[in-house]
Amino acid sequence: MKPNFRLGLSNLVFIVISGIGGLILSLTGLSIGWMIGTLIVAGTLSLLNPKLIAGLHREKGLESYWLKTGQLLLGIEIGQQINLSVIHVLDKGWLTITVTTLISIVLSLASGMVLFRFSRTDMITSLYGTTPGGLSSMLGIAADVGANVAVVSIIQTMRVILVESTIPFIVSVWSGLGNGTADAAGSVETLSPVTVAGLIFIVVLAASFALLGKKIHLPAPWLLGSMIGVGIAQALAGLIAGSNLPIWWPHNLIIIAQLMIGASVGARLNRRMFAGVARTVVMGLIGSLGLMAAMFLCALLVSDFTGIDTITSILAFSPGGIDVMAVTSVVLHADSTFVVAVQVLRVLAICIVLPPFFNLISRRQTHLESQSKASSG
Repeated sequence: MKPNFRLGLSNLVFIVISGIGGLILSLTGLSIGWMIGTLIVAGTLSLLNPKLIAGLHREKGLESYWLKTGQLLLGIEIGQQINLSVIHVLDKGWLTITVTTLISIVLSLASGMVLFRFSRTDMITSLYGTTPGGLSSMLGIAADVGANVAVVSIIQTMRVILVESTIPFIVSVWSGLGNGTADAAGSVETLSPVTVAGLIFIVVLAASFALLGKKIHLPAPWLLGSMIGVGIAQALAGLIAGSNLPIWWPHNLIIIAQLMIGASVGARLNRRMFAGVARTVVMGLIGSLGLMAAMFLCALLVSDFTGIDTITSILAFSPGGIDVMAVTSVVLHADSTFVVAVQVLRVLAICIVLPPFFNLISRRQTHLESQSKASSG
């Protein structure tokens, strides 16, 4: 379907209206409040289909370039977090990080299979719903591969809220340092011809890798392709020049990405998606609690066997909330570099490795179901 840029202007109005919900929820301090609030308002408007939004988007949602642009911005944001600090963490604790990341992946896969078996949710939706690969990333990929984005968003949101509302509180009580302030935001390069050139370079590079990813059938190429391309560039810059690329990257761009992704996903919701969702929500909640408890125990074991500070270990291996865990680590004087590095590596590993694996499982499941129907017929 060719992009309709006239309808795109109407889509923009829909995004702005939906973004009011993101603004309100962001005031609560929830890290992904912009996206969740936007998604809630967009989904509610699409489900109720009031006359207010008639003609603002197609029945199947917004024009595809809105989601692609949001994914591109998100991919650049994540890719920029790959630097020498992340690479050095692998040198001093690669085995611990690898084993614990594998455990979290296995547990999330098991949770997804349980959700699939004991609810009416299809397998690909169950797997994307329970995988702790970042709410924005999982929603963006799920929307691309045809999963039920309503179910994925509900389960992923429950996991993020559970993690972000309990882990910082637990470790704050544990450490006895519940007070303090920290600046979570990284420094933005000063606006100059060099940093603007860096911005143009990184956007062109990200778009090029996204198009390459599309050509080689990479899942969600605008997210994963851009993330890989920018990550490679940042890592090479660190190795060659000893510093990150000079890029002017306003932090508000990630808010724009959240608005685009949240509105795009919310616009696709319809009442059919919520049929029989009650059991799915219960099973998803149980799975999220189980994953969080299991990773908490893993973090304690890692701390005991390696000598890593307990607070640092808990924050590093919690299943979600990179920015919230980073802020908490600074406030509690934990090793914030280790926390961020491990969290980023987990998201990168999940986003790069699991989508092709999920697609393989989905195709095999579809093949088995078609064979079963053929034999019964």
